[in-house]
Amino acid sequence: MYGGDTNFSGSTSPTLTQTVNAASTTTAVASSANPSAFGQSVTFTAMVAATAPGAGTPRGTGTLSAGTATFTTSSALNLGSHPITAAYGGSGSFNASTSATLTETVNQAGSTSALSSSANPSVFGQSVTFTATVAAAAPGSGVPTGTVTFKDGATTLGTGALSSGTATFVTSTLSAAAHSITAVYGGDTNFGSSTSSTFTQTVNQDGSTTAVSSSQNPSVFGQSVTFTATVTAAAPGSSTPTGTVTFKDGVTTLGTGTLSGGTATFASSSLSVVAHSITAVYGGDTNFSGSTSSTLIQTVNAASTTTALSSSANLTATVTATAPASGTPTGTVTFKDGTTTLGTGTLSGSTATFTTSALAVGSHSITAAYGGGSGFNASTSSALTQTVNTANTTTAVASSANPSAFGQSVTFTATVAATAPGSGTPMGTVTFKDGATTLGASTLTAGTATFTTSALSVASHSITAAYGGSGSFNASTSSALAQTVNTAATATVVGSSQNPSVFGQIVTLTATV
Repeated sequence: MYGGDTNFSGSTSPTLTQTVNAASTTTAVASSANPSAFGQSVTFTAMVAATAPGAGTPRGTGTLSAGTATFTTSSALNLGSHPITAAYGGSGSFNASTSATLTETVNQAGSTSALSSSANPSVFGQSVTFTATVAAAAPGSGVPTGTVTFKDGATTLGTGALSSGTATFVTSTLSAAAHSITAVYGGDTNFGSSTSSTFTQTVNQDGSTTAVSSSQNPSVFGQSVTFTATVTAAAPGSSTPTGTVTFKDGVTTLGTGTLSGGTATFASSSLSVVAHSITAVYGGDTNFSGSTSSTLIQTVNAASTTTALSSSANLTATVTATAPASGTPTGTVTFKDGTTTLGTGTLSGSTATFTTSALAVGSHSITAAYGGGSGFNASTSSALTQTVNTANTTTAVASSANPSAFGQSVTFTATVAATAPGSGTPMGTVTFKDGATTLGASTLTAGTATFTTSALSVASHSITAAYGGSGSFNASTSSALAQTVNTAATATVVGSSQNPSVFGQIVTLTATV
């Protein structure tokens, strides 16, 4: 349509139909990182251009800006090769187009492992938690899964499963030393393995506490007493100490015991009668330091005793310790007849003896009184009734001259002796007999009595000596002694009253027989 001018008038052309088709396009796709690692952020860029003779900048989904569209992903692509295309959907002015295939290769991402300890330094037996933190190494991302192996040098301590990138392992068995701990991540489908830097876990000796107890306190002399030492780990340590415990009485060593299950024992029955300051000294071991118990006052009292008395040839006292005491009492035993002291005896191997032959005939209440000794109390036996009967005797008679002559002086001697087991010297009177006829009597002196006679007729005489007994000795009669009395020899002497004489003188002749 022409509007005209000063010289020309306006005019309008006929209508021309002009057809404008949508322009063709080409699409190309590119990757910001190819190959990439799992979890790595990758940006795909699609570039859409009009194909000549078309021109202009296509617009559409994606969203295109100045002919380009981008898409970024960090988790959508798994390990492997991915055929990536960019498809332009077209618009009113531009036709759709699809890029050639881009092969995006996604490899395993690397990983990093870090290790930490809940307590460093720690003490032996303390529970320590090792924590491994495994992360994707840049440019990878994501959370690794799988298993972490915890090692002490080349020795495997244990394993832990990753959860949200961390794994833990708890132990209380590390020895007292410096330990080179590492966490070894084994990798998974998407992440490669990795090992942490070496972490030096210092485990020091744990302290210990020692307590001592007695099986019997107070005890008595000679009683067996068992001392028990209990050694435990000091918190926060744990486990059971090993080694040796020395038991002491003040500064004196009583003995030692080896720990078993945390306890050691020592038994003694030789503690004297006194209060003893008992301690248990633990010497420590590789993992535990030594410790000494508080002082236990062990009171040892004197032991009770029992005294028993028996009689045979001797009076014998047996003194023994009364349970639970033990040992052999020492000291002196006094033997008494009622309240009268008979004598004493010294204990030897728990017995003492006293011998006497002086007990009068009758019943005697005999006791043995132990006076006590080192570690043992005194005790007195029950009364023993000692019955003393009169002793039997034997009587023997002897003659000073047998045979004798009529009118000869003959001395008969009677010897009276106690018959075993009796002893002593009988006293009293001996009657000398000729058959049934009493010749005379005599008093014993030192066990003998004599009777002298010259009146025995010419004959054989049956002489006996009859001891009449006494308060302590029974009577006895000797065997018969046959005393032979022979006729006596004579001598005749004649004498003259006048010799010489004269005839007719009276002379008296005298015969003397």
